[in-house]
Amino acid sequence: MDIEFVRSRFIKHFDGKTGSVYASPGRINLIGEHTDYNGGYVFPGAVDKGIIAEMRINGTPDTIRAYSIDLKDRLDFRLSDQKPQASWARYIYGICKEMWKLGVPVKGFNIAFAGDVPQGAGMSSSAAMESCFAFGLNDLFGDNKVTPWNMVLAGQATEHNYVGVNCGIMDQFASVFGKSGYVMRLDCRSREFEYFPFDPKGYKLVLLDSAVKHELASSAYNDRRKSCENVVAALAAKFPGRKFETLRDANWDDLAAVKEDVSEEDYKRAHFVLGEADRVLAFSDALTKGDYEEAGRLMYATHEGLSKEYEVSCEELDFLNEIAKANGVTGSRIMGGGFGGCTINLVKEDLYAQFIDDAKKKYAEKYGRVPKVYDVVIGDGSRKLA
Repeated sequence: MDIEFVRSRFIKHFDGKTGSVYASPGRINLIGEHTDYNGGYVFPGAVDKGIIAEMRINGTPDTIRAYSIDLKDRLDFRLSDQKPQASWARYIYGICKEMWKLGVPVKGFNIAFAGDVPQGAGMSSSAAMESCFAFGLNDLFGDNKVTPWNMVLAGQATEHNYVGVNCGIMDQFASVFGKSGYVMRLDCRSREFEYFPFDPKGYKLVLLDSAVKHELASSAYNDRRKSCENVVAALAAKFPGRKFETLRDANWDDLAAVKEDVSEEDYKRAHFVLGEADRVLAFSDALTKGDYEEAGRLMYATHEGLSKEYEVSCEELDFLNEIAKANGVTGSRIMGGGFGGCTINLVKEDLYAQFIDDAKKKYAEKYGRVPKVYDVVIGDGSRKLA
């Protein structure tokens, strides 16, 4: 994203003066799917694509003059009014309200912003917006007194309260805390996290976007979550002296003990979650050792579990995963909730061109469209640019 382009739009659409420029990235998740609401671990990293916003205090009590560069849409609104109708403006309105709750005395400001996070690729452009705006407000009005974690929670609260998405904390966490050359293992229960070096020399990280999103994804997601809750309830009944809040509190012996008390489907879902917990910890060890071949094997195992046990894959994603295997790709799996979207692939550089060409050719032959290709570079989190 070009800072000078954003600045030129800011100057054009407002009073000709420049402001302060902030940036926040989108994210990928290397491993750890459907573990967040089960109290488990995730393994995200910030990427080198995201949102850039220029902001300047405009001297009004609470009037926001906002311009979405990508949508070519200008909107003025007041924080004392109801939330705007335009969905993109709700992110600004919501983060202002949430930062106010944290003691930031937000007043009127001008803002122009743009992004280069691919839409629909599961790289969390919305979290990048929230984190960027929160960082800017904290700098302009809050003397940078709001902690990074509170900015993460303000972004999540914006989704919950003003956008209507009941999301977890991974996306905003990765956007705020990202660090170039590192991915992060986040414990979604305790919020503790650790940086792990990610510098796979001789490998490339690439997303292949299936360009499909199947119907019923949201209801199917809720069904998976309910399955996990059913198993937790069965565990609590079986072991009344122990505390079971999520599947994070269970081990393999516990799950075996309630196998006959739950449906086959619920058991399969829980079996995947416990397996994924083990894989995330093994992935941590592999990165520490610089063993990217083992990391890739674990990615394939996650895809297999998501496809066969959690059943959130689809024909197109399984097809891309099989193409990866056939081309000797080190690791490949679904990234995100499933039912469409991307595969994330760890591939040796000398196999990269062959893999991409073969994937494009075979996917087009089978489905009549070419998958989008996004090379991934791990980048820094929220920051001030100018």
